[in-house]
Amino acid sequence: MTDEYGERDDRAYDALAARHVSLRRALGLFKPHVGQLALMLVLILLSSLAGVAAPFLLRAIIDDALPAGDLRLLALLSCGLIALAGLGAVIGVVQVLVSSKVGQAVLHDLRVRVYAHLQSLSLGFFMTTRTGEVQSRIASDIGGLQALVSHTASELTRNLSVVVMTMIAMLVLEWRLALFSFLVVPLAVWISHRVGLLREELTHEQQSRVADMSSMVQETLSISGIILARTMGRAAHLNRRFVATSQGVAALDVRAHTAGQWQWSVIDLVLQALPALTLLLGGLLMGPDATAVTIGTLVAMIALQEQLLWPLEEVLDAGVKIRTTRALLARIFEYLDRPVEIRERPDAVTLDRETIRGAVKLETVSFGYAPSRPPTIDGVSIDIPAGSHVALVGATGSGKTTLGYLLARLYDVDSGSVTYDGVDVRDLSFQSLTDMLGVVTQDPYLFNASVADNLRFAKPDASEDELITAAKIARIHDTVAALPEGYDTVVGERGHRFSGGEKQRLSLARTILRNPRVLLLDEATSALDTATERALSRALGELAKDRTTITIAHRLSTVRHADQIIVLDGGRVVERGTHEELLAIDGIYAELTRSTL
Repeated sequence: MTDEYGERDDRAYDALAARHVSLRRALGLFKPHVGQLALMLVLILLSSLAGVAAPFLLRAIIDDALPAGDLRLLALLSCGLIALAGLGAVIGVVQVLVSSKVGQAVLHDLRVRVYAHLQSLSLGFFMTTRTGEVQSRIASDIGGLQALVSHTASELTRNLSVVVMTMIAMLVLEWRLALFSFLVVPLAVWISHRVGLLREELTHEQQSRVADMSSMVQETLSISGIILARTMGRAAHLNRRFVATSQGVAALDVRAHTAGQWQWSVIDLVLQALPALTLLLGGLLMGPDATAVTIGTLVAMIALQEQLLWPLEEVLDAGVKIRTTRALLARIFEYLDRPVEIRERPDAVTLDRETIRGAVKLETVSFGYAPSRPPTIDGVSIDIPAGSHVALVGATGSGKTTLGYLLARLYDVDSGSVTYDGVDVRDLSFQSLTDMLGVVTQDPYLFNASVADNLRFAKPDASEDELITAAKIARIHDTVAALPEGYDTVVGERGHRFSGGEKQRLSLARTILRNPRVLLLDEATSALDTATERALSRALGELAKDRTTITIAHRLSTVRHADQIIVLDGGRVVERGTHEELLAIDGIYAELTRSTL
């Protein structure tokens, strides 16, 4: 990580990792698959036993079968070596199949956990977090764990068991040569630990840079980004920014993979020199007495050494990989540890959809986005009878949209209450709230799917007739029907195949399809021309019969017939009444009306 001056800030990363990552938590990822892991452990132990037994058979061949010319014993021992090799091959295949299945299951579970947790976070998180950063955590960081959970973890267990059992076998075979061989272990472990620490911090910084690059791609290669770059003549500037970011990622990748390489080469040198030194020491220990080392023992010891050194090096390398994986887990668990601010209570109230009336009430509601700043909404009280039409108006920044967020429970109020049919929105089940309230925003979002799929996002089981009816109410059916593929037309990314007004009408049709008792229209007709807006207003008037409608509007022509108009200023209600009553007051509403003429 880097500080505000661009210098490496290792303490910040250390604190992040210590706060979010522990061995117990990392191992907890594998808990649902304990049965398969137990099978893998049994296979690993069998494979290790087979590997350890082979040098002892080799010693018997050299010291007993060959000198005595016992062909029967030689054939038996040779068949034993072949059988052990075959057993090891079969176990290896089964182990790979099981470890791959477990690894992918762990990654799937983790991806789903992160995605579901992010879905439960408040709107504030997404307002302050880049989309590319979120994508990077789910795709790049979790993807980076693939090697660990699918290969490294099982290989570490297998190699560790081979190391332990081989060390025991070496002690049984010849304890003096064994202890001499073990002298390299502490040095190798210390060096690998140092290399792991260095690469861990670099990996965390590297993933942060990858997230930067992902965010840049997300922002600049979207439809809006391309239009902005072309119309501003800034494509070359964006190319230079991307080149600089990509070069930074590449440089960090090189550093992350080569850091500590000189120290690692020391381990290689010592491990490569160990067999030669063992042969020298073994030669010195040879002799006619009972404690002397035989040629067969020396050959078997060298074979066990070879069997020890490669797994030992793999264990040390796995230790380095696990340290770097800790950096990925720190970023993933950091998201999982973000508190869920909007929760459904265990005893949440579920309203009968058929008996919902749609009465809405705000009582002395206050809310602020940050404790250090003045509240955005300050003591607002509004009573909206079921079936009525209420409009919220005011200058930019007066708090209209924030009130909409509170009504939809995208945020919870700091004080006061928002109630539907007399039930506090915080006590309602999520399903009851979505059954009650339909929201259409000024910036409608469409998926890169067909028109029909976008509409059915609100009601998956909707029939074609229902789609057409909703589209007709929203005055968009004729436009869709005129397309070559009709309702099967793919709308493109963020609906770019349609105009702003058409996207608003598609969004409105999607909400109409749900048939909510309360409609919240946040500048829902802002992108429409005057004629379409009037036609849609008449359609909404028909739709709003026996339905509560809350309109957040800047264009006051859309709300002059509302039953009640609430005027906001600085997060407070400053005026309320009908259009005629507010004009008669000649206050803020009258001024807003004159300014929009």
